[in-house]
Amino acid sequence: MLKIGIHGATGRMGRMIIESLEGDSSAKVTTLHAIEEFSFTPPKDALITNSTAKLCENSDVIIDFTMPNGTKSLLEVAILTPKPLVIGTTGLNDEEFNLLKEAAEKMPILYATNMSLGVAVLNKLVYIASKSLEDFDIEIVEQHHRYKKDSPSGTAITLGEYAAKARELDLDSVRVSGRNGMIGARTKDEIAIMALRGGDVVGRHTVGFYNDGEFIELNHTATNRATFAKGAIRAAKWIALAKPGLYSIDDCLGLN
Repeated sequence: MLKIGIHGATGRMGRMIIESLEGDSSAKVTTLHAIEEFSFTPPKDALITNSTAKLCENSDVIIDFTMPNGTKSLLEVAILTPKPLVIGTTGLNDEEFNLLKEAAEKMPILYATNMSLGVAVLNKLVYIASKSLEDFDIEIVEQHHRYKKDSPSGTAITLGEYAAKARELDLDSVRVSGRNGMIGARTKDEIAIMALRGGDVVGRHTVGFYNDGEFIELNHTATNRATFAKGAIRAAKWIALAKPGLYSIDDCLGLN
């Protein structure tokens, strides 16, 4: 039985992972890292702790959906006691991502801005479309619930990276995240990533390719957060058997 620890257990994703593991015959929640009170009843047989060290000691693999500073704290402890990690936290800065890569030299880490199979396939489709439709303008729009704190979403940025890579562009150099006033005509290599926030939208991403006389839009809509929880659990089972290194959801799903 695979012992899964959850970092960020009191959050919406933490709760969904716990619920998704109920009745699983090959894995169970054994350790919950919590710094806030639970708004739901956690499993009675799970260890609840605010110690990251105890979380690492009592888990075979750890799933992390927190904030960037929380992920950083987990990595700093995990480097001392290496443990397979699944990290779905978005909004990491360069320092935090470099720490992630350093930690991956000592343990297997699967990092993904989105854990769904549909989005993994969407990334591939965006790459193909961007490469094939080289004269088309690319615009990306993402929509999430009112509580999401980072913008644009990590998923949207990843989609932009696939689109830019297909055209041998650096996303940071061509990305536009807002337009206002007399800014002039759109440039050829520009890739826009726009964010909408409101209501209880779980996640919606649209990548549009626009040209004179025609356009194509690729869309993914998540209707339930369980999609991401199930993807994270699948990733945890896979990464538990992997060698040290930094992996993506594509590796887990065999899409590479």
